[in-house]
Amino acid sequence: MRIVVPLPPGGSPDTIARTLAQHLQATWGQPIVVENRTGGSQNIGAEAVAKSAPDGYTWLLAPDNVFVINPYIAKATSFDPLTDLMPVTEVARIHFLLAVPSSLPVSSVPELIAYAKAHPGELNFGSSGNGSPQRLMTELFQLTTGIKMNHVPYKGAAPAVADLLAGRIQVWIGAPNSLLPHVKEGRLKPLGTTAPERLAYLGDVPAIAETLPGFSVDTWLGIFVPAKTPTDIVRKVNGEVARVLGSSDVKSKLEPQGIELVTSSPTEFAKLIHADYVKWGKVIKEANIRGE
Repeated sequence: MRIVVPLPPGGSPDTIARTLAQHLQATWGQPIVVENRTGGSQNIGAEAVAKSAPDGYTWLLAPDNVFVINPYIAKATSFDPLTDLMPVTEVARIHFLLAVPSSLPVSSVPELIAYAKAHPGELNFGSSGNGSPQRLMTELFQLTTGIKMNHVPYKGAAPAVADLLAGRIQVWIGAPNSLLPHVKEGRLKPLGTTAPERLAYLGDVPAIAETLPGFSVDTWLGIFVPAKTPTDIVRKVNGEVARVLGSSDVKSKLEPQGIELVTSSPTEFAKLIHADYVKWGKVIKEANIRGE
C-alpha cells in the first residue's frame, strides 16, 4: 500500500502522510509506503494516483491547489483531477500568517492597509509561485482592501522568507512554522492570521477577519483515491483516517505545528472542493493570474 504525496519530504503534507502510515500500519499489520512524487505543480503525483488501479491500495494526500487552482493555470495534462480522482476526506487545514519585517513602520493590519494606500506600488509581496496559496491569498487581500503591491515569485518559501528578513520584500502570507522563529527573535512582526478567529498557539495575534469581516482563506489537505474505487472501500478509508486523526496523541503532535486536523464525509469534502474551485477561479480571473 502507498500514500503518494506530490510534494517534497519535510512539509506538512508529508508529516501528515507519515503519521497516518505509521498508525495505520500498526493497526493493519501491513507495510504502508509514503511516496513523494514531485513536479508539475503537484500534478505528476496526482496523475500517478488517478491512473492507478481503483483497489484502495494507492492514496493521494494532496493540497487544495491541485483541485481548485491548477485546473485554471497549470499546463495541460492527460487527466482531470476533478473527475479522475475521488475525494475521501479532508485531513487538515493549514492556517497562514501575515508578517512584515520589523523595519516596516506598521504594527497591525489596518496600519498596513493605510501604509499601502499612502505608498501605492512601493510594497513588494512574495509568493512560492504564480499559483501558490501565498499568491492567491495576498491577491485576495489586495482585492478586498483596494491596495496594490508588487508580486515577487520565488521557487519556495525559504528564499522568500530570507528576502523578507532582509527587507527586499515587505509582505508575506505563509505557514507559521517558517515565520515564528523569526517573530520570537524580533526580526518579523506578525500582523494577522488567515483563520476565521484567533488561534490559541499564536497568542494575541488577531485574525485578519477582525479588520476584514469574512476574510478566511486557509489551505486544506485531503485524501483522494482513483475515481472508480468502490464505495465500500472509500467508506473504509474514510473511517480509518478519521479514527487515526481523531486520536489525542496525533492531535498533540500535529496541532502545535499549525496543522488543524479536520475530517469530513466524501460528500462534504466534494462540496468544499467545488466551493473553493469557484471562489479561487474568480480571484485568478480578477487578478489576471497566469501559469508559469
